[in-house]
Amino acid sequence: MLSQISENEYNPYYAMYISKAEYPDIVLGLQNSREEFVDFVQSIPEDKMTYAYADGKWTVAEVLQHLIDTERIFSYRALRFARNDQTPIMGFEQDDYVPNSNANHYGKEDMLSDFVAVRNSSITLFKSFTDEMLTRIGEASKSPMSARAAGYILSGHQKHHCEIIKERYL
Repeated sequence: MLSQISENEYNPYYAMYISKAEYPDIVLGLQNSREEFVDFVQSIPEDKMTYAYADGKWTVAEVLQHLIDTERIFSYRALRFARNDQTPIMGFEQDDYVPNSNANHYGKEDMLSDFVAVRNSSITLFKSFTDEMLTRIGEASKSPMSARAAGYILSGHQKHHCEIIKERYL
């Protein structure tokens, strides 16, 4: 299905994230990336959680909280689109979320527990969608997006940020 996704199903901004989704089956991709993420975060030394590689950059904990927040938002978008809700969805400003997240004071185990709960909810949601529901398109941030594009973005967005953490933080 990943090769069948059309460019009219998402804003070009998301192409990089979609290209990083490794599994055509969205549910399998979300399940496997959940396990990879948990293992990866558990390997991060506790003293690195509040580390930022430069002034003005997010800490590791803030990046992880950004992934959790984004998962919630994109799962909600997928639900709206799958249910054929044509009401346009406004965008969200990630740079407003991070400083208000309290991520640097949220323990790693609590953050992992939160991530697993959110991801499990996303998995359950995407399991409930039919093929027709997955291809339904709505509008988010003044651009089209299908429910399946939102699912692929979740896996690819996670992979993107884990790569950045490995390259710049650890």
